[in-house]
Amino acid sequence: MMIQGFRSVCRLGLRVQPQLQPRRFSSKDASNTGTSIKAEWRKRRNIIFDNEVGRLQHELGRVEKIMVKFQPTSEEDKVIEMAMNKSLSTPSDCAKHVSDDIYQYGAIALVNGQPWDMNRPLEQNCDLKILTMRMPEQLPSVNSAFWRTCSFLLGAMIESSFKDHIQLYLHSFPRPNVKSGSYVHDAVIDLPDWKPTAAEMRALSAQFVKLTNDALPLERLEVTESLALDMFQDNPYKSKQIPEIAKLNDGKVILYRAGDHIDISKGPMVGHTSIIGKTTIAAVHKIQSDEVDRMYRFQGISVARGTHINHFVFSILEDRAKNLNESVWVPQKLHVEAEERTSIAAKN
Repeated sequence: MMIQGFRSVCRLGLRVQPQLQPRRFSSKDASNTGTSIKAEWRKRRNIIFDNEVGRLQHELGRVEKIMVKFQPTSEEDKVIEMAMNKSLSTPSDCAKHVSDDIYQYGAIALVNGQPWDMNRPLEQNCDLKILTMRMPEQLPSVNSAFWRTCSFLLGAMIESSFKDHIQLYLHSFPRPNVKSGSYVHDAVIDLPDWKPTAAEMRALSAQFVKLTNDALPLERLEVTESLALDMFQDNPYKSKQIPEIAKLNDGKVILYRAGDHIDISKGPMVGHTSIIGKTTIAAVHKIQSDEVDRMYRFQGISVARGTHINHFVFSILEDRAKNLNESVWVPQKLHVEAEERTSIAAKN
């Protein structure tokens, strides 16, 4: 069924050509122009996010210590024992005590064998191992986190690339599938038959690269269904998805934030956006959807920063990423990711 709110907007005849702008919205936009509704909603989401983080930290009370055994990446190194703060210290904090290289290139952590976000607080005594994009034996789990982060950041790029008068809703992004050749993010945009020009595609790529150059940390926050609904009440699609997601996750919804962009994802994601290196936004396809008639699929291809890849090889990846990616976002498949994480833990 078509969501009526968007159809009514379409009937108003808001038929404008896309106007890409190579910058991010900030909360100053609303005060300067008085018209940036998108910036106001984004600011509101961030206030709610910050308030919830503050509330959780206040509930901690007295800080307790936990013992973290940092597992070396080389057999020649020794285990490092650290006294860290329970529910406050993160794998990133631990990495800072080991070396700048591990801190800068740490993609995800293994906490007692379980995949764990680099910026997610540690909750108990544990064994900790940091995985980087330079570990071939860990590529399946690290690549999934990398791909997922790219999809998340693609949403941030979409939101910040269109001027405020263009009606736009982020919809979702499917679970990572490296074999597909591209990561994706779907958005509903009030443009009847938009076919971006070569210049617009370059502008999209430049906007994505700017976000990676900002080295934004990926913050994780678990909230209640009601709080998530409050945070995303401006988006009819996420408002529809949140109850189903919460039902599959014991009433909880997991959010991530990079800069001022917040979205829903099961995770984990890499520690910060600067891990993402050479990038191209390869294609934008208008796709068929039973839910709405103006769904666009943005597709990108990236390699990790520091990866040496020649222009010819990357051009092959770019060409492959232009093909329509037919991956589907299905909330019911969230349990599959949980099973995969259990499998990863068993192998480690």
